[in-house]
Amino acid sequence: MDLVLEAADRHLLTPYVYPAGWPEGEPCRQLLSLFVITNLGALALYLFFGTLSYYFIFDHELKKHPQFLENQVSREISYAVRSLPWISVPTVALFFAEVRGYSKLYDNIEDSPYGWSGVFLSMLSFLFFTDMGIYWIHRGLHHKFFYKRFHKPHHLWKIATPFASHAFHPVDGFMQSLPYHVYPFLFPLHKVTYLGLYIFVNVWTISIHDGDYRVPRLLRHVINGSAHHTDHHLYFDYNYGQYFTLWDKIGGSYKSPTSFEGKGPHDYLRKLREKDAGTSNGVVASKKDPGESNGIVASKTE
Repeated sequence: MDLVLEAADRHLLTPYVYPAGWPEGEPCRQLLSLFVITNLGALALYLFFGTLSYYFIFDHELKKHPQFLENQVSREISYAVRSLPWISVPTVALFFAEVRGYSKLYDNIEDSPYGWSGVFLSMLSFLFFTDMGIYWIHRGLHHKFFYKRFHKPHHLWKIATPFASHAFHPVDGFMQSLPYHVYPFLFPLHKVTYLGLYIFVNVWTISIHDGDYRVPRLLRHVINGSAHHTDHHLYFDYNYGQYFTLWDKIGGSYKSPTSFEGKGPHDYLRKLREKDAGTSNGVVASKKDPGESNGIVASKTE
């Protein structure tokens, strides 16, 4: 984050915002700057990529699903915008510690004992470390002691849109982001790589709420995508992972996505359309197949 702070100081804050006599390295100034930059950056990432995903990837047919709430999109955005400043408070404290030099972030490739290979290995390490951390934190937030207090608001959105991605209770949102911030205090990481990974994890969080279930067939049970996370919202006790299914399989919480088995939200909407078409043609739905005529009950009890 010091790269962003230095750029802001150089191009905006020092010449145009702060008094000339307020040194750039003064702690109070750094904290204030980090708070503003973190909030503006998080809001920009959320709204920009969330809007792109909502209009160009999210299937708006899902808004016809019975479990899609009234005014849900505006409610998701409102909840996220109100939560982000509170999430940023402890986040800024960790960014401040990075800026003050307490992390293992480094500036130059030459500072890595493994050169470029170390940079690529650290990217993989970051993904696996944070996936593990988020899995256990997320699963812990489903414990009855924490769920109603912190995590339940995020599960209001059974059929989520990309804007649900950041619609967390502040404690929930910070706790699930904590592995991202802890990693550079434990392991060496290039500063530009860290900044890129920080943007990536925000985009990924949006992507697993976008209702686009397409994953290469060979990776369907490896990558934790939108289909997996949709089932997490619908069935509660499954698919806690962030990027991969590894820890769900280790922890016994993996569930093959219903969308891959012809039983997901899109399939339910298709059956509704077929039922409506049959009814309009004077055809009565067969009583022998309750799953066809009542997809919500079938999915809930699966």
